[in-house]
Amino acid sequence: MRTPHTDISLEIRGDSEEIAVIRLTRPAKRNALNDGLILALRDIMDDLPASVRAAVISGEGDHFCAGLDLSELKERDAGQGLHHSRMWHAALERVQFGPVPVVAALHGAVVGGGLELASACHIRVADESTFYALPEGSRGIFVGGGGAVRIPRLIGTARMMDMMMTGRVYNAADGERAGFAQYLVPTGTAFDKAVELAGRIAQNAPLTNYGLMHALPRIAEQPSDQGLLTESMMAAIAQSAPEAKERVRAFLDGRAAKVKKD
Repeated sequence: MRTPHTDISLEIRGDSEEIAVIRLTRPAKRNALNDGLILALRDIMDDLPASVRAAVISGEGDHFCAGLDLSELKERDAGQGLHHSRMWHAALERVQFGPVPVVAALHGAVVGGGLELASACHIRVADESTFYALPEGSRGIFVGGGGAVRIPRLIGTARMMDMMMTGRVYNAADGERAGFAQYLVPTGTAFDKAVELAGRIAQNAPLTNYGLMHALPRIAEQPSDQGLLTESMMAAIAQSAPEAKERVRAFLDGRAAKVKKD
């Protein structure tokens, strides 16, 4: 592992050390993101122990993440700004297309770069204190951490345009309906729910999780004929794994639980 960063922490949980808990630890700054923190997140994703099969990202204090730390914003020319944005893209790609599924535990502010980070995760659990905003429009800047690609895929281009043009803020309930989060839970319980979901995800066959992270988003962007071929290839690879064969045998032999309503 690389040298830990003071603004982010990593904890490994579970009997088999299968869950990584990644926590933003700048509560006095509402967990605002700076370059060092983003690079440290990239390094954590790159260096996760082999035992880890799912991760949770959360924020310490009253907020998940209030966006970019504007006090550290530097003047850049167009070329420098381009390379800076691409650095953030590379780091958040390690969240979306990294080694394990990532669940975001959201509360308080999920704003600007914080929403970009949340949108790179695979599952988002929000508690009732959560609110979402993209204030870049009022500050004369534009999203640069992948938000222009990822956020419209969650809520649609028109909603994102409205947020940036008018400063609209979504509360937790409206945000869930719009598509920001897949789960809405009582205030103070998002982290526990996220860890619970990560525990379930960690029990899946690794190749199935890999296909869901890496193949499914790309299939959704492909023309149907290409998507169907990619699906067939992923299905063939996943079912050929020894673990998948054992799980199917267990189900056929009556040793695996059947699907039931919650």
